[in-house]
Amino acid sequence: MKFKTLLTGCTLCLMLIVRPVEMRGEEILPKHMTPAAVKSIERGLAYLAKQQTPGGSFQTTQDGSTYPVSMTSLAGIAFLANGNTSSRGPYADQVRKATEYVLSQAQGNGLIAAGAENGRPMYGHGFSLLFLSSVYGMETDAKVRDRIAKVVKDGIQLTASGQSNRGGWIYTPGGGDEGSVTVTQMQGLRAAHNAGFTVPKSTIQNAVRYLELCQTPEGGIRYSYNSGNDTRLPISAAAITCLYSAGEYESPLAEECMEYVYGQFKNRKNGFQSGHYFYLNLYAAQAFYQAGDEYWDAYYPGQRDSLVKSQTSNGSWNGDGVGPVFGTSVALIVLQLPYKYLPIYQR
Repeated sequence: MKFKTLLTGCTLCLMLIVRPVEMRGEEILPKHMTPAAVKSIERGLAYLAKQQTPGGSFQTTQDGSTYPVSMTSLAGIAFLANGNTSSRGPYADQVRKATEYVLSQAQGNGLIAAGAENGRPMYGHGFSLLFLSSVYGMETDAKVRDRIAKVVKDGIQLTASGQSNRGGWIYTPGGGDEGSVTVTQMQGLRAAHNAGFTVPKSTIQNAVRYLELCQTPEGGIRYSYNSGNDTRLPISAAAITCLYSAGEYESPLAEECMEYVYGQFKNRKNGFQSGHYFYLNLYAAQAFYQAGDEYWDAYYPGQRDSLVKSQTSNGSWNGDGVGPVFGTSVALIVLQLPYKYLPIYQR
């Protein structure tokens, strides 16, 4: 399973949440946040800001040909997770430019993608729905809000119409189904719902049913319905966040998935080891945080220290062989979950 074949109400409250608990001088830090982590986050954000092109995008490869909408949306989410908006914060310019770029990639049929996105446009579509829906509640410019609303509404329709008969999604609309694309669509839809947009209930119900069809005897999730019983840990972690997004907090599938994923975490002395380490932790961190302190307290301090230690001298992380924009964006999202700025990631 490769990222290259893999590629997860009232949002106005984003600006109102106060960071609680630990002290560093006069700065109040959330539980488990350390001065070293704060410094690491600052370096990561500074690195990421330098990678933005004049047109507002963040590219994966040197020639900029791979997943620009996915990367721009993930980078934008990393800035939002620090409390920045398009009009407030040290990275307001980056948020604004990223928003403009993603909006500019909306196609007439509702798909949000830069060209073919390396043949897998539904990744960018799902991540952009998540990003734009999160931006929407913080946007103060009425004209921009109207533009975002149209793109998100059209995007919801594209996602709903592109769902397979089994209830999942694959790299192109209506082309089939597999787990990793399915989770990006479900999180995008949930973020849209949080922002006040109407999401078809049947679309969510069918997606939950698809994950149920993909459960393995171990309790986790396989790559796709037809891929056998090989449990995929990253997709299993992602499935938990999607089930929570669908309100399935105490469903048998959510509980069995959590038991499997947390069991894998506890049984590995150095934390998760995976060829898709960043992708795995992007979703495992959300799942453990939303599941409560028992899971979060066991997971976050070690993961925090591991990410701080593995950060390169220029402030980046090179994630899963995809590149530093992906790795840095994901690492920042994970590290900044305690800041509680994004409702989609909250309990």
